[in-house]
Amino acid sequence: MSQDTLSDVLRTVRLRSALFFDLSCGGAWLAEAPGSKDLAALVMPEVDQVIDYHVVTEGECWIAIQGEPPLRLRRGDIVILPFGDPHVVSSAPGMRAEPGVDWYREMKLHNRPFRVAHKDGRPLGPESCGGEPGRDYTVDTSVICGFIGCDRRPFNPLLATLPRLLHLPADDGRSWGAQFAQLAAAESAVQSPGREAMLERLSEMMFVDAVRRHIDRMPEQSTGWLAGLRDRYVGRALALMHEEPAAPWSMDELGHKVGLSRSALHERFVDFIGVPPMQYLTQWRMQLASRLLRESQSTVLSIALRIGYDSEAAFGRAFKRLVGMPPAAWRRQQGQARITE
Repeated sequence: MSQDTLSDVLRTVRLRSALFFDLSCGGAWLAEAPGSKDLAALVMPEVDQVIDYHVVTEGECWIAIQGEPPLRLRRGDIVILPFGDPHVVSSAPGMRAEPGVDWYREMKLHNRPFRVAHKDGRPLGPESCGGEPGRDYTVDTSVICGFIGCDRRPFNPLLATLPRLLHLPADDGRSWGAQFAQLAAAESAVQSPGREAMLERLSEMMFVDAVRRHIDRMPEQSTGWLAGLRDRYVGRALALMHEEPAAPWSMDELGHKVGLSRSALHERFVDFIGVPPMQYLTQWRMQLASRLLRESQSTVLSIALRIGYDSEAAFGRAFKRLVGMPPAAWRRQQGQARITE
């Protein structure tokens, strides 16, 4: 494969992270988090999708999301919630918080990263992580928590193919994820210049490694965008379109390049990805265009030409069909959102 398609997608959907905090707990305890839609305005208001993750650095605990059985986590385990489902992290399975307990709203009022301490079911409140919590209690379990943000719109092929809960066991400690847990624990325990930036970069690397490990563990019969990357023919077609998104691709040309007839490639691509190749290409072009509209001063016409359209009108029609508004209007809306932030 001549193009690292996964890296291309991760760059284009603007993967970034924010807000580390420590969960230090003793006795019987729980921390219940709302869905990322409720948290987004507090932790990452500038992103479309907020992804939660937790790393167990000491002891063990349980995590549960609605509709799924509780999952036991041990030291070094990493769990990622790509869709930001409401969930409970606790000392034992089946625990729920009392109504009205919303400690997470304190996050906006304190320096980051900070510590949230629990003892025997009582949240002791967030504090600066610059030193000891300042309370006399025994820590049985420590969890480092954080958030990763990315663009969901106009098109993010990665998100739809991830599970609601992605569990990465520590295994034998040789994985990068296990090393991340150790590095994050050490980094969050000291107050050094650049600590927050270091933790953010580490978490982004952890997420990429988690996706790669998930790909390796997927059953052979899996479908979806990640499974398509592994397929000899679909993966090659994806790589070609990502390598040259502005090229005048046709089914005949793609089929010739990957070594299949146009009908065979069409069927195989739809089986894995869920849409025909030309529809996928259009969606990906709109994602590229959205980033250029947001981050550059290029005219709409120059962006249209850059992503493979020969006229501003043709590009505008395609963009509006997917996004719901013309490119210029979308650019203004994004600019207003940045000013508000």
